[in-house]
Amino acid sequence: MVKKIDKEIILASNSPRRKAFFEHFDFPFTIKTFDVEEKYPKKLKGVSIARYIAGLKSKPFKKIIEENQIIISADTIVWHEKKCLGKPKTFEDAKRMLLSLSGKTHKVITAVGFLTYENYYCIDVTTEVTFNELNEKLIDNYIIKHNPYDKAGSYAIQESIGILGVSKIKGSYTNVIGLPVPEVLTEIQRLI
Repeated sequence: MVKKIDKEIILASNSPRRKAFFEHFDFPFTIKTFDVEEKYPKKLKGVSIARYIAGLKSKPFKKIIEENQIIISADTIVWHEKKCLGKPKTFEDAKRMLLSLSGKTHKVITAVGFLTYENYYCIDVTTEVTFNELNEKLIDNYIIKHNPYDKAGSYAIQESIGILGVSKIKGSYTNVIGLPVPEVLTEIQRLI
């Protein structure tokens, strides 16, 4: 799938979903992260938010990166009705988000940063996701069973709420999970 490489690939993400995608690639990688406060200037909207946070996640590596390394950072947001829906903090927060998505279309935006010894750049991918009307029982059961507290917008499309609730998707499915795989592979192949 991927040509032989002499670069060290470092995934700057603790996301189990991103790790699982990388495990399907035909190259070795390691995971290394720094604690980063995912705050952004209020003036930013949509894609700019995801790109800003992906950049924040790569920033600590700029002082320590070696010539043969590629650091890959990423951030996924849900953009709905001119608001960024981040990760919920409470049951009520998750329920509020899911009710707001019910019967509507929102955007899932993932920005992926590529840091090398020479430079840094970022790509982004946007997918439109439409939910059917979600009833409260489905939402409550989902939150209790799946603990969506590490997921932007309070859901994972590959879990029950996505399987039962999503009526339409326009764009990359893997992007909604947290990593636009074809685009990321293209960039890695270009860099190695």
